[in-house]
Amino acid sequence: MSTVNGGWELPISEGELSRMTRDLDQAHREYLPSMYAAANDLSEQLRDSDALAQAQAQAQEERQRVASRRRFLVGAGGAAAALALAACSSSKSTKAAAAPGSTTGAASSGSSGSSGTTPSTSASSSGASVYTGDLKVVALATALENQAVGAYTAALAAAKAGKLGTVPPAVGTFATTAMSQHADHAKAWNAVLTGANVPAITGVPLSNQAATLSALGAVTDVGGVAKLALQLEDQAAQTYLFAAANVTSPGGIATAASIAPVEAMHAAILNFVIGQYPVPDDFLSTTMAASPTLLTV
Repeated sequence: MSTVNGGWELPISEGELSRMTRDLDQAHREYLPSMYAAANDLSEQLRDSDALAQAQAQAQEERQRVASRRRFLVGAGGAAAALALAACSSSKSTKAAAAPGSTTGAASSGSSGSSGTTPSTSASSSGASVYTGDLKVVALATALENQAVGAYTAALAAAKAGKLGTVPPAVGTFATTAMSQHADHAKAWNAVLTGANVPAITGVPLSNQAATLSALGAVTDVGGVAKLALQLEDQAAQTYLFAAANVTSPGGIATAASIAPVEAMHAAILNFVIGQYPVPDDFLSTTMAASPTLLTV
């Protein structure tokens, strides 16, 4: 066991933590190929979906143009007929006025003002986010991964500065490993976004980020950091489970399903670190799943 300043003690041996970290890293590497393959499939599906949407929009615009031309021709035909009638009436009136012996004025012709209707088009910008549908779930996942990377980075920096007391080396190795894996996940999700021609998520556009950073800044030992990290890991794993059941694209389901187990392993190890035996659940809950409303982009 390893004890840090303030009385916190690592509940398991560093050897045990090191072995779990190695198993975690091996599992992550095994999942990587399927994760990137699923992310690539998702990119293709989103591009195909976008192409279909564009084709449908172009077809709708063409139908509107055809309808507009028809309205114009009908209007123009009516105007021509009215002008011809007016010219005919004017000619008759002129002849009647010029006839010798006429004592009364001829009936005046009425003016006709019929005109063709021209189509009007208006382009309005709703200011809505470019992350819609499954892309919003992808953007949320990327932001969560970036948040986890930032949290582990901040924790390692605090440890290096001596703000967490004496940190067992095995804890630092786990934090570095988890941080790297979250970065890999963020990279995979961002590849989906850029592949769908929308901006990558480079920061942490989440409404709870300020509170997360504040909580991290307030901890004074490894146990406190581990508890906060556990919350982030549980949230990520449950968000992916929720996503796997709610996104529409098979690639999105596969990507979420390939990452969720790694996040769950992070959480399991952190439970050991804080002294809680991670009793397996028959079904992973989604009560802590992040909502897309957390996104601020």
